[in-house]
Amino acid sequence: MTYGNKLREAIAGPGTTPLIGVYDMYSASIAAKHYDGMFVSGFGFAASYYGLPDIGFIAWPDMVAFVQRLRGAFPHHHLLVDIDDGYVDPEVACHVVEGLERIGASGVILEDQKRPRRCGHADGKQVLPLEEYLEKLHKVLETRKDLVVVARTDATDEHDILHRAEQLAATDTDVVLVDGVRSVEWIKRIRKVVGDKPLLFNQIAGGKSPRLSLGELSDLGVDVAIYSTPCLFAAHEAMDSALADLKAADGRLPEVDPARGVGVKASTSLLERNIARERLTPEGVGV
Repeated sequence: MTYGNKLREAIAGPGTTPLIGVYDMYSASIAAKHYDGMFVSGFGFAASYYGLPDIGFIAWPDMVAFVQRLRGAFPHHHLLVDIDDGYVDPEVACHVVEGLERIGASGVILEDQKRPRRCGHADGKQVLPLEEYLEKLHKVLETRKDLVVVARTDATDEHDILHRAEQLAATDTDVVLVDGVRSVEWIKRIRKVVGDKPLLFNQIAGGKSPRLSLGELSDLGVDVAIYSTPCLFAAHEAMDSALADLKAADGRLPEVDPARGVGVKASTSLLERNIARERLTPEGVGV
């Protein structure tokens, strides 16, 4: 079974399928212990690879190279990849999709934003004319073989949100995402207009959408949940705290708890999983 069909099968199963946002190989190594699906977040990649905000700086060869490294280390995990607006040009979008499928990506998310683009939970987003986006989406759909394609709209006008969601659901796309959904009521309204088409919900700490459990999302008819930045934001907070403590201790490193702390041994053990002859599946989770 192909990677795309494995993800498609998971989405069709009961409950809401979680995909955890990763931003580098180390965060992916930790996420892989706990979940069987990863989301290659544009927000996280722009932050970690370039040190820049998520406003369109990502170059597609960098993203493709990152996904190739991920697939080499994690052959059993779902990998959903954020390709933003397809890097503007429809021909580039198709080339990237073809390359990602060849190296083992499970799926991609293609948005309808115009440049300059923004994080889906930021203000100031602008969208392409619907027909222009649909033309790009159709070309991508014709290019992929088994790759899952998520059609994303960043519309903010209430009428336009529902109209675009309905139009996207009418295509051969696998999943629909309306980013920046502000309430449970709006999830219900979107779920209704997309009919039987699988629905994806994006959660980001401090973003515009409500914080909902997988059980709550399942009850709302949401099929997939992406968590864009839990690893990135946790690392930010932990590193900032650790370095403040190091400075306060005049540069003396803290003692490592041999049972639960992270030092050379724990870190090396984590990374050795990625070159093991038999790659391990997530702890307690089937893939």
